[in-house]
Amino acid sequence: MKGQYFDFKGRTNVADFWKFVLVAFVINIVLGIIDGIIGMRLLSGLFGLAILCPMLGIGVRRLHDMGKSGWFYLISLIPLVGAILLIYWWCQPSQAEANKWGNAAA
Repeated sequence: MKGQYFDFKGRTNVADFWKFVLVAFVINIVLGIIDGIIGMRLLSGLFGLAILCPMLGIGVRRLHDMGKSGWFYLISLIPLVGAILLIYWWCQPSQAEANKWGNAAA
C-alpha cells in the first residue's frame, strides 16, 4: 500500500483498506473537534480535499482486489443503496488468485 496514494492500478487487501479508512476517520473527527472550537470548518474541509484522491484510489484498488472494475465505484452515486452496496463489497474477502489487476495483495 505504501506510495500508492494516487494510484488507481493494482490491488489493496481488506486490512490495508480498512486501516486507511479508520485513520482518515479518526483524523477527520479530531479536525472536526478543532474546527468546532475555532468556530469554522476550515481544517476538516481542507483534509477532505486532501484525502479525496487517495480515498478514490484505495477504493478502486479494493474493488480490483475482489475482481471488480474500479468503475463500480460510481455505484455510490445512487443514493443510499449505492453506498451500502459499495461498503458490502469492500467487506468481502480478497480473491486469492491473480486477476487482471495483478497478484493477490499481501
